[in-house]
Amino acid sequence: MTFATPMTTQEANKAAALELIERGFNHGDLTVVDEQIAPDGIDHQEALGTEFISHLKEVIRGLRTAFPDLKFEVHVILAEGDIVAFRSTMTGTHRGPLNVGPGRGLPATGRTVSVPHMHFVRMAHGKAADLWHLWDTPQMLRQLGVAPEPR
Repeated sequence: MTFATPMTTQEANKAAALELIERGFNHGDLTVVDEQIAPDGIDHQEALGTEFISHLKEVIRGLRTAFPDLKFEVHVILAEGDIVAFRSTMTGTHRGPLNVGPGRGLPATGRTVSVPHMHFVRMAHGKAADLWHLWDTPQMLRQLGVAPEPR
């Protein structure tokens, strides 16, 4: 008879973050947003008062419209206390209009992108309560052919 070892809180927090990336961004399953984001959660890159759950669904829909083959690959994930940090790369082929983030309104270019991201998530009661994230948007715009290369 074998018994499963229960997950630590940090392991559970990492698993929740990875599930959000895999189901939400990589597969377009928006139900995971309702399951994994705290109702009063905050995306610290957005204006105060932005409703996190609906905003995140809009971001996922927008990225998947612009990049139907959207894929986030998580390279490193760490957890300490209630914080999960991870580094990922977003890839995709720009086949639809880009209606989120920088480059909003950009029609399909047919170009592929590979964009580094960093995410820091504070978890509370098994749900993402705070998000801080960075992505190399100048690099993405250069790859899409709408920004000049650095000098």
